[in-house]
Amino acid sequence: MNTIALVGNPNSGKTTLFNALTGANQHVGNWPGVTVEKKEGKFNFDGNTYKIVDLPGTYSLGAYSEDEMVARDYIIKDNPDIVINIVDATNIERNLYLTTQLLEMGAKVIIALNMMDEAKARNISFNIDKLSKKLGVPIVPIVASKKEGLDNLVKKSVDMIKKSESTKTNISYGKDIDEEIDNLKNLMGNIDLNYPSHWIAIKLLEGDEYVHELISNNHDLSSEFVNVMDKVKDNTEDYELKIVDKRYEFIDNAINKNVIRPEIKAETTTDKIDRILTHKWFGLPIFALIMFVMFQLTFLIGEDILGELVAGGMEALGETVGSFLESHNASEMLTAFISDGIIGGLGAVFEFVPLIMIMYMFMGILEDSGYMARAAYVMDRIMKSLGLHGKTFVSMLVSFGCNVPGIMSTRTLDSKKDRMIAILINPFISCGARLPIYSVFISAFFPHKGGLILFFLYFLGIAVALLMGKIFSKTLFKGESSYFIMELPPYRIPTLKNILRNMWDKVWGFLKRAGTVIFAVVTALWVLAVLPFGVEPYSEASILARIGSFIAPIFKPAGFGTWQASVGLFAGIVAKEAVVATLGMVYAGVEEGAKLITAIQGAFTPLTAMSFMVMTLLYTPCAAVIGTVRKETNSHKWALFTTIYTFVVGWIGAVLVFQIGKLLGFS
Repeated sequence: MNTIALVGNPNSGKTTLFNALTGANQHVGNWPGVTVEKKEGKFNFDGNTYKIVDLPGTYSLGAYSEDEMVARDYIIKDNPDIVINIVDATNIERNLYLTTQLLEMGAKVIIALNMMDEAKARNISFNIDKLSKKLGVPIVPIVASKKEGLDNLVKKSVDMIKKSESTKTNISYGKDIDEEIDNLKNLMGNIDLNYPSHWIAIKLLEGDEYVHELISNNHDLSSEFVNVMDKVKDNTEDYELKIVDKRYEFIDNAINKNVIRPEIKAETTTDKIDRILTHKWFGLPIFALIMFVMFQLTFLIGEDILGELVAGGMEALGETVGSFLESHNASEMLTAFISDGIIGGLGAVFEFVPLIMIMYMFMGILEDSGYMARAAYVMDRIMKSLGLHGKTFVSMLVSFGCNVPGIMSTRTLDSKKDRMIAILINPFISCGARLPIYSVFISAFFPHKGGLILFFLYFLGIAVALLMGKIFSKTLFKGESSYFIMELPPYRIPTLKNILRNMWDKVWGFLKRAGTVIFAVVTALWVLAVLPFGVEPYSEASILARIGSFIAPIFKPAGFGTWQASVGLFAGIVAKEAVVATLGMVYAGVEEGAKLITAIQGAFTPLTAMSFMVMTLLYTPCAAVIGTVRKETNSHKWALFTTIYTFVVGWIGAVLVFQIGKLLGFS
């Protein structure tokens, strides 16, 4: 099966093209040995099946981040049959810099010149044939979002696969550097380094540490080559600047007279909108307002409208199943397990699927429109004042969905200090799995203030993360923060297909956890809740209650020192959704037929409900997040540190809410 690799800058439309070509025939996992996401898919053309690999979006193919390493290693070592380089037609100069590096690697390249509709709207035109000759690669104009030009792209790609020769670069770096490259290639001889000798020579001149180490560890190199390498090291900075200049000179020569732009750059719609949304003073309040409106609509549609329908359905299901089991003389133990454990526990989680769906839908709209990049931009001044890198907030935004990809996204940070801080503060950002917990307590005590409470909790998480980031930057990780450079993509009308696809992917992940991890947790806790035999199930004499009662005094200063709340919180360390599932199970067993919300109203007060929500927001993240921290830091020490310090911060936050609330006369 032939393999096609997709490579391009972030926001070039690479993922849109991947989705358009593969449809639903996709597989998402991780690259071996790293946490970078790996997307693979298949498509059929002319009776043959082709595998397509979506490489991480990157601006260059250096060795500064895992993204870049994964992309360049795959192209060189796995040697795909063809590389489709997606280039944004509205920003062709910067995008072609990556193209020059692909040409240097000797890859078989075809350019997919994307967003031609946007280029046309800006009066940008191209002489495709001449531009293709100048670059030395075929160019196919496309509009990936509308599936325009894709048939031609696939046909030309398949034709290129059938040809044996690779794309040859005609980039000259000047007489001196060209001679140095040839000299290094000759001295390398026939040594097999799994990389093209031409590319290795360029990387040595650029001072690429990874390639230098690779060469240094090879014992077959001649002493003459080693001496030349030492000389190269002394001139690396000069060589690197000249090579970069020559790449851009090559690009300028290629696009000269072949890319025609209007003499006076017209102000775009994006420019006009950004004058308001990224304003020095108005940008941040607008961001807060957008988040507030999103949370209000999330709770209104997801809980008050759709949530009630699902809750009614789950209640009817419980009654039907209970009646069915009784009519067939099922044992009390089986009836209790299905009614209290499965329906009472998992059912309590499933009731909040609509809330999660609506939340992810709104997040998808903001992301697809291009606004999320602006949110990171407007937060940059605050991040900088706290000694944090602006990109740290990008990882926080990703964590609104799930902390695992949020932590993984910190790999784009070049500085180890910035990356470590971003990883350690990320668990405080409220993820989608916490939504069912908030929803239960909001429905029980704050039904008319749902959006306001959600807004408060999400921003409290951000505030605590930033505070801890400031502390870490002054204590554990001292050093200078690097600069924040980020491309702001043009605003686009979100596509329904993309939004629904992303929403379903996240909801399906939630449902899979509920059907596997949470089911296992609830089953184990239910067994403990009905043992030992002979005692009243779910009573103080059960094993589960004894364990919970032992833990409960820890939470007494926070106002919820009950065994049920304690076991719920500790179940949440496995998966946050298990908090609601556990409470649903234990309270269903005690008060048969009672809805979880009714039971919560009898066990908590508005004040203790708020302190409990703050605890669930800030305390120890789920096992998947702890595992990701260990992988990203390559250290059990930091995983253990994250587990303990977040629990302490969560406990302090909950105690402060309860004790201050009591002093102010709240109950």
